[in-house]
This record gives sequence, structure tokens and C-alpha cells, in this order.
Amino acid sequence: MSTALINEFILAIGQTLYMVFASGIIASIFGLPLGVVLFTTRQKNILANTFFNTVLATMTNIVRSIPFIILLVAIIPFTRFIAGTSIGTTAAIVPLSISAIPFIGRLVETSLTEVAGGLIEAGIAMGATPIQIIKKILIPEALPGIIRGITITLIALIGYSAMAGAIGGGGLGDLAIRYGYQRFNVEIMIATIIVLIIIVQLVQWAGDYFSRKFTHN
Repeated sequence: MSTALINEFILAIGQTLYMVFASGIIASIFGLPLGVVLFTTRQKNILANTFFNTVLATMTNIVRSIPFIILLVAIIPFTRFIAGTSIGTTAAIVPLSISAIPFIGRLVETSLTEVAGGLIEAGIAMGATPIQIIKKILIPEALPGIIRGITITLIALIGYSAMAGAIGGGGLGDLAIRYGYQRFNVEIMIATIIVLIIIVQLVQWAGDYFSRKFTHN
């Protein structure tokens, strides 16, 4: 592998990490409250609102049901409006974030359902407000599950970022297409796969570590 190609490979790794973690952070910022609202507005819950919950859940499911490659193309005008362009690494963060928000939201909702109902009832009995219950009981108790959900999302985003590279998003996917596929460079293709596996393993290890760290014994 030539020096120029090695430099391009290093750049592609940086672009992939930038896309994955930037979109992961954005998706977490919006996905966490989405999951909390989906859970707390359920019937017989602390902020029960069946109509609102149904509408929000339906919208979440609609976005989740759209394959990423289709979403990537469908929201090009929106991507161009937000990022100023529809091509490149920064532009790819827009569809990556949008696809991940409902994904994290549902995983957070699932984690919250695992919190013992008795803890919520105890909070209500002590006169805690819904916000206090969310901040002091639900989030702390569900945190290990939430971390695992974010870890799963980051790993999914690694695969999505490779797809984004196929249409000019940059990163390892773009490198694999341009050199590994179009120029039949098997060495690049194998190196790309190895690096993606390593990134996934590191993300999974970090997620498992922090999940265990915040687990209540």
C-alpha cells in the first residue's frame, strides 16, 4: 500500500469516526427525551396521554421503517438546508442522526419499562413530581440499559456510515467503493473490513464497561 493510499486510509478512518460519534451524540440528545416521553405518556403512567403517545409512537415507527439508503436520498433537500450541501462527511451526519433518533428512543423506552414499578409508586407516594421521578428514579435505574442501547446504535451507525460513503459521504465506505470495488484492490477491501471490525469491538467493549459501571448491585 502506497504512502498516499495509507494517508487516505487514515483520513477515511477519521471521517468514519467523526460521522458515527457526531451523529450518535446528536441522536442521543434527541432520542433520550423521545424515549422518556414515549414511556411516561403511556396509559396509566405518570404523564399518561394516550392520544399523544399514539401519535408520537406512530411517527417514530414510520421513521424507523424507512431503510437508511432510501432515507439518505429522500431527505437530500433537508440535508442541504441543514449542512449547506448534500455531499460529504458533515452532510452524512444529518440522515445518520435522523435514522438513529427513533432507534435510540425505542431502546430507551424499553430500558425504562424494566424499572421496577414499585420504585415509581414509592416516588409518587413520597410526593415526587413527574420530573423528579424521571430524574431521580427512572433515568438512574435504567442507565445501564440506556448505555447498552446507545452502544447498539453506535454499532448500527458504523454500518450506516459505510452506506453513506457509497453515495459520496466519505469515510471507509467511500474508500472501499472507490479502491476496493471499482479498482479491484482486495488489499484495501480487507483492510477496511478489519478496521471496521476493530472499531465495532472497541465500541462494544466501551459500552459493556460503562454499562457494568452504572449497574446497581
